[in-house]
Amino acid sequence: MKVQILTTPGCSGCAKVEKMLDGMKVKYELIDITKNPTILQKYPIMAAPGIVIDGALEFTGVPSEKELKRKLGK
Repeated sequence: MKVQILTTPGCSGCAKVEKMLDGMKVKYELIDITKNPTILQKYPIMAAPGIVIDGALEFTGVPSEKELKRKLGK
């Protein structure tokens, strides 16, 4: 399973998602959309974080831990 967090500098919601994933022992990749604007062509998010799981944009914004666990099969 590949998890990516589409983030922006100083994104507090992104930090919450990172903390949830760390608590679940899920590895993830951070992608700063300000340094990688082309990623927005594939995943057109209007607010950070965007959470991509196995190539599909699953969440925009901060999901509940329950929703995130369900999507990750935890």
